[in-house]
Amino acid sequence: MEDNFNKHLGKKLRIRRLSLGLTQTKVAQAINVTFQQIQKYEKGTNGVSSNRLMQLAQFLKVPIIYFFEDFREFKDVNENDATVNSNDDLNYSFLSRTFSSLSKLQKEKILQILNNTSKFERVG
Repeated sequence: MEDNFNKHLGKKLRIRRLSLGLTQTKVAQAINVTFQQIQKYEKGTNGVSSNRLMQLAQFLKVPIIYFFEDFREFKDVNENDATVNSNDDLNYSFLSRTFSSLSKLQKEKILQILNNTSKFERVG
């Protein structure tokens, strides 16, 4: 389970880092490690200590639970939900909270982009 979690956490770290437009070097500097260490975290090669996890959560502006919310084994144990589908990689509660915190104009722009994207997908 530990190996799986390291890979899961690394994936979540990478997704969040990229969504904020940050480099591995920038994240590394913020938590006082090398960019190679961030690479190892993202690949799941190295585990993240609780102290580092707190630092990452603070710097990336996410609650610590963000790293756990959609972890399969965590869900199985805590929700007795053994079913997994392709949408489990998405963190809907995080997206929902983030979307809710946007201004009306920002929400409208995102919805406009999504509408345009869906039209493009139907045509293509």
